[in-house]
Amino acid sequence: MTQHIGIVGCSAEGATLCYRTICQEAAVLMGEAHAHPEVSLHTPSLAAYVACLDAGDLEGVARLMLGSAEKLARIGADFLICPDNTIHQAMALVGPRSPLPWLHIAEVVAEEAEARGFRRLAVTGTRWLVESDLYPAALAARGLTCLRPDEAGRAAIHRVIMEDLVPGSYGADALGVFQGVLAQLKAAGAQAAILGCTEIPLIVNDANSPLPTLDSTRLLARAALRRAIGELAGPR
Repeated sequence: MTQHIGIVGCSAEGATLCYRTICQEAAVLMGEAHAHPEVSLHTPSLAAYVACLDAGDLEGVARLMLGSAEKLARIGADFLICPDNTIHQAMALVGPRSPLPWLHIAEVVAEEAEARGFRRLAVTGTRWLVESDLYPAALAARGLTCLRPDEAGRAAIHRVIMEDLVPGSYGADALGVFQGVLAQLKAAGAQAAILGCTEIPLIVNDANSPLPTLDSTRLLARAALRRAIGELAGPR
C-alpha cells in the first residue's frame, strides 16, 4: 500500500504545481495508468502568511503550518510536505510540535545538488528566503556553498514573485528579470541555480536559464512520491 501524502500549502500556484506533479508522474513509478498515492492539500489564507513574514513572526508562520498539519493528520495523512521554500524558515519550530513527519524542501534540493556534482549554487526566491539561512545551512551540511543576488537582484526577483508569479499573471518581462540575475550569478561562479520559490519553475527552466536549474517544487514532489511508494527510508 502507498502512503497518504499531506500537502501543507502556502501559495496557490506553488501548491498546485506540486500537487499536479505528484499526480501526473506517479503512474510511471507505480506501473499503472492513472495511479497515484492518496493526496490531501490544506491551505490557509496566503494573506495570513504574508502578514507573519512581513512582521518577522516565525512563530506565527509555525502556527499556521501546524494548523494545516493537524487537519491533515486528522484525515489520515502519513507524512507532510510543504511546497513553499520561504516558510520552511519556521521548520525548527514546527518539527518538534508536528503530529506527522515532514520532508524538508531545502534538504531535498541540497541532496540533488550534491548528486549532480554542483558545488556552488545560486539561490533565488523571495527576499525573505534569500536573506535567510535556510539554503546556506542545508548546503553547508553537504559541503556546498551558495551565492545570493545583490540588493537590486533580490528586490527585482521578490517583486516578480509576489506581484506576478503568485497571482498567476506574468509576461516575458518576468522571465527577463530572472535571466539577468542568473547571468550575473553565473559570472560570479555559480554552477547551478536553485529555484527557491515554488512558483519560479512556472517560467524558468533548463531551456531558458543561463544556469542549470534545481526545481525545488518538482524535486519535493518526486521525493514525496518515492516516500509514498516506499523508495525512501522515511521523511526527514
